[in-house]
Amino acid sequence: MGRRTVETGEYVAFARRIIRAAGERVAQADDWELSELLSLRDDVEAAIARGVEGLREQGHSWQYIGTALGIRRQSAQERYGRGPNAGA
Repeated sequence: MGRRTVETGEYVAFARRIIRAAGERVAQADDWELSELLSLRDDVEAAIARGVEGLREQGHSWQYIGTALGIRRQSAQERYGRGPNAGA
């Protein structure tokens, strides 16, 4: 079975536009809505962690993931290496 290819560039660009638009809306809104925007940090971090987990499940190395994240291999493993595929 061949490797599955998923195009995510346009999807991530769409998410980026939505988040930026949310920032603009919050800038014109009540202050409590700022905390709602801030809560997206946790969602983004969870999405990154899931992405790393998926890449590890596909057999990608910590070096590959670290490079993609713009950090050292060891830093990537220390930060995201908590799941069942954390080793190696």
